[in-house]
Amino acid sequence: MSIKASLFVLKDRDFGWFFASRFVNLAGSSMSHVALAFAVLEVSDSASALGYVVAAHTIPMVVFLLIGGVIADRFPRRLVLQLSNVASALTQAAAATLIISGHAEIWQLVVLEAMNGTAMAMAFPAMQGMVPQLVAKKDLQPANLLLSMSRSTLTILGPSIAALLVVGVGAGWALAVDALTWLLAALFLLRVRIPPRPADAEKTSALQDLRAGWTYFRSTTWLWVVVVAFAILNAIQSGGQQVLGPAYAKSSSIGVEGWGLGNSALAAGMLVMTIVLMRATIRRPLRAGMCGIMVFGLPFFALALWPQTVPFVVTMAVAGAGIEIFSLGWSLAMQENVPEEMLSRAYSYDALGSFVAMPVGQLLYGPLGAWFGARPVFLASGMLYVVVCLAVLSVPSVVRLQRVEQPATEGTPA
Repeated sequence: MSIKASLFVLKDRDFGWFFASRFVNLAGSSMSHVALAFAVLEVSDSASALGYVVAAHTIPMVVFLLIGGVIADRFPRRLVLQLSNVASALTQAAAATLIISGHAEIWQLVVLEAMNGTAMAMAFPAMQGMVPQLVAKKDLQPANLLLSMSRSTLTILGPSIAALLVVGVGAGWALAVDALTWLLAALFLLRVRIPPRPADAEKTSALQDLRAGWTYFRSTTWLWVVVVAFAILNAIQSGGQQVLGPAYAKSSSIGVEGWGLGNSALAAGMLVMTIVLMRATIRRPLRAGMCGIMVFGLPFFALALWPQTVPFVVTMAVAGAGIEIFSLGWSLAMQENVPEEMLSRAYSYDALGSFVAMPVGQLLYGPLGAWFGARPVFLASGMLYVVVCLAVLSVPSVVRLQRVEQPATEGTPA
């Protein structure tokens, strides 16, 4: 597998337009986290206020995620994505207008981000199901690889560009750019044609499907153990990296520019590791993945012990490489070991479990930083992150899970 082998899928007209939609959407999203963080800090110089706004986005996304999956299975996924993109464009444009005009208040941003999070809950399950509808099974790997590489590349540039916009013209204009990309993404989807779905032989209710998915989820040890672990890890990451981190960076020698560089370094590490993994073989995907994700504790140690731009950027790059190892390992574990008829529901419960505690971290880290100081909180976070990963690696079904040997596909570009 190589970059060249992935590019050939763009010859397909429908996937090409879908890729264009995702590309511009990812370009805006890569800037939105930095832009939103410093937009809120312009309105209220408080990490707690930032936590409220970020949590307002995450909570409805978690609450409505399973409903979004049902909607994506009941209605055309392209239509669901288009409506979600338009809703996201309107909410970000409204937030940008309020901030640029100087009339923004925290409660207004909370409401708008709650609406944006609800739209994302509708979009995520539909987006997950689009690629298999657009490309043949033999092309799924190169198609997903191409999307992954574009995401990593844009994430390298996005945070730094957002930081420059924040410093140069203000955070509101960075949010306005994000709103424009959502609108363009919806327009590009107009050119995508989705084949009609075959009629199901047996009709089941959404509630029956959810119950069957839950039964499979709780009976598969490696699956629920990793998801429970990521409920904790994502709470740490979202609270430390999205709430306390930006507030601390603004008042430290790291600064807004350094924070943006760190986020770009994270993406650079992911991109480099993606290229490395094209030539590597992972035999035990979850063992490799958990070892990889463990290094995400390093940026917390850097913020606690060496709060300077260079150590922060370097550790973020290493963390990005670790994230990509986990991402590949988790995809291989899920796609090769979960039955195809259960895969979407397994991903749905995976996402719900992984995201459910994120608002807790987003709401707690501001007050924790005020009570104990940012650096002790970062140090405790890094230690807890490593301990959770080691606990998962002590579970036999996690470390013993092996790849399912796949037969070679004839005619696949090398």
